[in-house]
Amino acid sequence: MPPVSDATRLLSGWGRTAPSAAHLVEAHTDAEAADAVASVGSRGLVARGLGRGYGDCAQNAGGVVLDGPANSGIVDIDLPGARVTARAGTSLHELMERLVPLGLFVPVTPGTRMVTVGGAIAADIHGKNHHRAGSFCNHVESMRLLDGNGDIRTLTPTEHPEEFWATAGGMGLTGVVLEATIRMKPITSSRLRVDTDRADDLDAVMALMVEGDDRYDYSVAWIDLLARGASMGRSVLDRGSFATEEEVTAEGIRQPLEFATSQLPSPPDIVPSGLLNRATIMAFNELWFRKAPASRRDALMSIEAFFHPLDMIAEWNRIYGKRGFLQWQCVVPDEGHEVIRNAVGRLSGAGISSFLAVLKRMGDRNGGHLSFPIRGWTLALDMPVTPGLGPLLDELDEAVVDAGGRIYLAKDSRVRPELIPLMYPRLEQWREVRSKLDPAGRIHSDLARRLSLS
Repeated sequence: MPPVSDATRLLSGWGRTAPSAAHLVEAHTDAEAADAVASVGSRGLVARGLGRGYGDCAQNAGGVVLDGPANSGIVDIDLPGARVTARAGTSLHELMERLVPLGLFVPVTPGTRMVTVGGAIAADIHGKNHHRAGSFCNHVESMRLLDGNGDIRTLTPTEHPEEFWATAGGMGLTGVVLEATIRMKPITSSRLRVDTDRADDLDAVMALMVEGDDRYDYSVAWIDLLARGASMGRSVLDRGSFATEEEVTAEGIRQPLEFATSQLPSPPDIVPSGLLNRATIMAFNELWFRKAPASRRDALMSIEAFFHPLDMIAEWNRIYGKRGFLQWQCVVPDEGHEVIRNAVGRLSGAGISSFLAVLKRMGDRNGGHLSFPIRGWTLALDMPVTPGLGPLLDELDEAVVDAGGRIYLAKDSRVRPELIPLMYPRLEQWREVRSKLDPAGRIHSDLARRLSLS
């Protein structure tokens, strides 16, 4: 078995709300990973990437956690075919750093590039382009999976659809992804041409998105959750597509495919939990809304500025203090848009503070049994842990279920387990596939136990 850390490690999700202790194992080769799976005890094993899941999906109290980034690196680049093969511990940042200068961009990125390929598959991540490109696993041509039997399987969506789609969005519970081949997005510049619109209320921004999102590859609206009355849901909507080489060189940019990032120091890990309160977030939201142009067209933005502004602050989750924070992300069908309005109104009326509240449109779902996206609206909110928040979110969860929607498992840390079969009607089918891939139950996590997934 590969070396286990001398001391048990206390691990938590990005929200820092429910840490648990596990043995962290570094497996640098497929053989070491197989040894780790074969020798686990009754608490099982789960793979962990960079820990950007908000809840407990990459934790395993009393068991083993496999350190994903220990097994990273790009295996092959096929430039003419616009595809890359990478080890599962490779981050999207590493892919961008290597491939953007070659004219390739990841097909899907969430709001952080600090996500591993394995994590992207396990959560079937989505981004600002789901309405056009779907989620990450739509672009995975094949993956190598170490199952609970210790066997390595090569899965493709055409030759092994059940196993492939059970793993896509399966929260790492079908086995350990070792490697994947991904179709990339060809680009001729690393800048995006972005249109910005400031909307006075929620109705206005939703109307803009319905009317115009199809003209853009990427779209996202930031919402002021604290605005009330006639201004409820006032928003800043950014939509864009990658600029061409000719467009950026005409603006005087000499290196059209340059990929540059910057990072401010981490906040100290002593920030008081009450620092982000209604007053401070209200001030931030007012500044953020007012500084946005009422209407701006064709502004050039870097990849970092458009997709990953929070990555500019290392360990930004510390600003919520030791008590941590929750992210609540739902998706509802188009006809359930009133659930979005109700959620914004209820949270705003209750004075729930969030400086990171985003609204996006989603396209058709893929074949993933537990994959989150469905066609419709998705709302995501970061909220400090405060008294009374749980019961309110429970009520919103039920409204989401009634509308035929669901909560994103990669972001969840508190949904009631009895709602999961209603949110994910293919759960039993997923369980059947999972039992074939892991009949001894060696793959497990805190999330799986909390939600009774297995």
